[in-house]
Amino acid sequence: MCQPENEKKPLRLHIESFSYRRGYPVETAGNGGGFIFDCRCLHNPGRYDEYKMLTGRDEPVQRFLEEKGEIQPFLQNVFALTDRAVEKYLKRGFTDLSVGFGCTGGQHRSVYSAEHLARHIKEKFPQVVVSLCHREQNIHEEL
Repeated sequence: MCQPENEKKPLRLHIESFSYRRGYPVETAGNGGGFIFDCRCLHNPGRYDEYKMLTGRDEPVQRFLEEKGEIQPFLQNVFALTDRAVEKYLKRGFTDLSVGFGCTGGQHRSVYSAEHLARHIKEKFPQVVVSLCHREQNIHEEL
């Protein structure tokens, strides 16, 4: 499909959760821009049997992470950095920004963080296309 040259492409924010065991995500936009946040500093629900088969999308895992009190300050820092980058990217007409969240298994902390950043960005910057990928669960969504 042809796009008129004067029509601006929207900013696409690629958010991916991943396991460090399987390596860093591949940056596909070609500009190498973005952030990788290490969620291994947060208390790991995967160490407890009742959470092993769940992910950061499941309510018991979300409650676990929120009750430990570490996830909100972590995400507030992530939001501040990402918001600033999105504002600058929009102003400069850039079209792609990548944000990765890694943890040991790519199942709990990174998934929770990626989900929350995706919602935060979509609420604050509705013009941004958010592409959300949970690599280890083979889940790909566009918001």
